[in-house]
Order: sequence, then C-alpha cells, then structure tokens
Amino acid sequence: MKYFLHLLMFGAINFGALFVGSMFTTPAVEGTWYSSLDKAPWTPPGYVFGLAWFSIMVCFSFFMANVWNNKQLTPRYIVLYTTQVVLNISWNIVFFYMHATWAALIVIVALLLIVLVFTRNGFKTSTLQGVLMSPYALWLCIAVSLNAYVCFAN
Repeated sequence: MKYFLHLLMFGAINFGALFVGSMFTTPAVEGTWYSSLDKAPWTPPGYVFGLAWFSIMVCFSFFMANVWNNKQLTPRYIVLYTTQVVLNISWNIVFFYMHATWAALIVIVALLLIVLVFTRNGFKTSTLQGVLMSPYALWLCIAVSLNAYVCFAN
C-alpha cells in the first residue's frame, strides 16, 4: 500500500511539473515565434512530445517510488529530484516564454546531467531501475540536440 502512495505522490509531482511547463509551452508552440524558428530536421511531430513525456514521467514515477521503498531516498536524492523538477519547468519558461534559447540550452544540459546521475545510480541498484531512467536520459539527449540546433541555426 505504501508503494502505491509513493507512486501516486511522485506521479502527482511529475505530472504537475509537466502541467506547469505546458502552460508556457502550448501558447508558444501555437504562436509565431516557435513556428518561425529554424528547427532541426529530426524534430519529431508535436504529438510525439506528449507521448514521450507521458511515458517518461510514468517511468520516472516508478523509479522514484522504488528509490523511496528501497530506503535510498537520501537528502542528496531529494535535492537532485527537486532540482530536476525546477529545471524541467524552468526550461519551458526560458525557451518558450522568454525565447532565450542559449539560456535554455544551459538549463536542459543541467537537467540532462542530473538525469544521467539518476540513471547511473539506477543501474547500480538494479537493471530495472536503470531501464526506468533510460527513456528520460535518451529523450533529453534528443532535446539537447534540438535546442542546440535552434541556438546555432537561428
């Protein structure tokens, strides 16, 4: 029972962060600024972003619930997790609302580094934990490349 409460708690936080980020993303994607950007040729269609983030946050919620249940939720993990949430939301604000693509690149690289720490620690714990974090790390590698392309092309 406790596991499912932890899963629901992390799910609420993770999906809450996505919701807050989408408040800054959706209007910008529908506006002229984003549509006028020179985007990478490998930019996926819009619907892929929603599917990817949904899947990533489900996996990440399971990952964090497992961390808590395995008594690995140290103060360092809490700081990393909180920083990850803040950076995830901040990227949307910096990129889509402020149109500061270079600053957004710094934010997303920092986010990727934190997720890589989670991924490495996950694989140290179990293959399942590492696999749960791998979609997030992979997607952020793609996102960094998309953000970098915009920086250098525009």
